[in-house]
Amino acid sequence: MNFPDNLKYTKDHEWIRAEGSVAFIGITDFAQSELGDIVFVDVPSINQSLKKEETFGTVEAVKTVSDLFLPVSGKILELNPNLNAHPELVNKDPYGKGWMVKVSLDDAKEIEALMDAMAYRKLIGQ
Repeated sequence: MNFPDNLKYTKDHEWIRAEGSVAFIGITDFAQSELGDIVFVDVPSINQSLKKEETFGTVEAVKTVSDLFLPVSGKILELNPNLNAHPELVNKDPYGKGWMVKVSLDDAKEIEALMDAMAYRKLIGQ
């Protein structure tokens, strides 16, 4: 499994990549493999400000639905527009074309408290 070193990770299996005051968020390679084939991503919280660890949406696989938790406090700016027609991008490229939301960060320092790739590997037993 792939866990890029340039990302930070949560215990709930989300990843985050900051680009200045904006961050991209998605689910990890481990999470997508555990869920199976992704069929729908629902993010009703567009344009809402949420606190760290609040639910911002759900990801639906063939046999289950899982909540998505925000790794940091911020405002949900957009849902990846490609996921409406191609939710399978989350399975094929979870760290690239399969990103889920773009967020305006309230406090970029919150990212520092998240796990690096090595700590995340340890969490999932790899």
